[in-house]
Amino acid sequence: MTENTPPTGRYRKKPSFDNPTNYLGKVPPQAIELEEAVLGALMLEKDALTTVIDILKVESFYKEAHKVIFQAILDLFTESQPIDLLTVTTQLRKNGALEVAGGAFYVTELTSKVASAANIEYHARIITEQSIKRELIRISSTIQKDAFEDTTDVFELLDAMEQSLFEISEKNIRKNYANMSSIMRDAIAELEIRKNQKDGLTGVPSGFTALDRVTSGWQKSDLVIIAARPAMGKTAFVLSVLRNAAVDHNRPVAIFSLEMSSVQLVNRLISSEAELDSEKIKKGTLADHEWAQLVHKTAKLSKAPLFVDDTPALSILELRAKCRKLKAQHDIQMVVVDYLQLMSGDSKGGFGGNREQEIASISRALKKIAKELSIPVIALSQLSRAVETRGGDKRPQLSDLRESGAIEQDADMVMFLYRPEYYGITEDEGGASTAGVGEVIIAKHRNGSLENIKLRFIGRYTKFTDLDGGMGFQNPQASEIGYSRKFTSGASGVSTFDSDQTLMRSSKANEGDIESAFLGGDEPAPF
Repeated sequence: MTENTPPTGRYRKKPSFDNPTNYLGKVPPQAIELEEAVLGALMLEKDALTTVIDILKVESFYKEAHKVIFQAILDLFTESQPIDLLTVTTQLRKNGALEVAGGAFYVTELTSKVASAANIEYHARIITEQSIKRELIRISSTIQKDAFEDTTDVFELLDAMEQSLFEISEKNIRKNYANMSSIMRDAIAELEIRKNQKDGLTGVPSGFTALDRVTSGWQKSDLVIIAARPAMGKTAFVLSVLRNAAVDHNRPVAIFSLEMSSVQLVNRLISSEAELDSEKIKKGTLADHEWAQLVHKTAKLSKAPLFVDDTPALSILELRAKCRKLKAQHDIQMVVVDYLQLMSGDSKGGFGGNREQEIASISRALKKIAKELSIPVIALSQLSRAVETRGGDKRPQLSDLRESGAIEQDADMVMFLYRPEYYGITEDEGGASTAGVGEVIIAKHRNGSLENIKLRFIGRYTKFTDLDGGMGFQNPQASEIGYSRKFTSGASGVSTFDSDQTLMRSSKANEGDIESAFLGGDEPAPF
């Protein structure tokens, strides 16, 4: 190859990206003339600043002289002083920035660049656009430089990039105020949509009639904390909620499980959906007809838009990135985190071993994710041991939230799960049996009432259902005296109690078969 022959193929030298200016070779985006026109207009008309104050910032200007002049104008506005050529020059002198601004002559010259402030808003938006472009170039250059560093954590770099881009849009794309007529129009339109919804739900349905009556579904941008002591059924409750949303209403939902593996969660869902004893699922001791029942009843579950992530020790940075990806790719409508105390905060947070501050930062971040993606975020939380040491019925209260009071402050709704049966309480205040009853105690509800809602907890299937639905639940009191409820098959194919709640005494000869009839034995397949 001769000296003058250009290199080809694999011998061609690749461009160097060590220095962005090597391949860019361009002047940063700018609009100097428009900056001059805007500053001149601000000094000509006293009301011009109110038009652009929510559009322009000091850093929006490219030229340093223009930055200090605009800062002087903002200082005068803050102090409610008039803004004109003389006052701006005086303020620049007071700030010690008159020379940086180019002197009094340059400030005077700006007023001759424009005749009026008629187009100031349009000019200001162009200046902001150029500023956004410069920010994007700066972020890209920084990311490129960091990506070449061997010591850079790639996931932290990804999160930093996403966060930087989001901050640009947050700083520059602000929602403006609206007048009452336009707001009223939107409110009426929303009411009409709600009117046409016969179920009255405006959010993601929980699947529990009494709970949805209070909440109207899980609402967008809400952070919901569901707290309970261990063994109360937190995971069982949210799995029932996720299943109802995904299977019954076809809403894409996601759960981030830091406590259980994805297979364990799916096994619970199978037990709940197929109504097979969870112990049998765990041990694999299923009869042939139970296998057929499993395959038949889980067909819809396997096609449901339900996403499971079981990454252990998930950080808030990873959670935010994964939620954004799920929202972009699958338009998820709800996120569940199981559970809050197993998460880790930002490694750069500098909490110094203070777990309470770390939990507070995590709860704030979860609320930000809910608002950013406009979806409800449900986070499970542990309660302190103070519940166990307290006398009486041991009902949880807000002060029992573990490790941080910030959880209570950040949450739009705080719910406690409580099963009196767990504490040996066999009857409630009205004398009704508490066997198989779980309570959802709404202790904080920013946009609604506080209620205690009773649900049926079926431990064998690790599921919650409506209290009046039954879902194959046997009355414990009836079984003690040899009674069983009369069942009928509903339109949905699910066994339900007869409306007359008839009690039928079983034959003495069949007493031994009652257990197998309801708990599932070696009986022939029912289908």
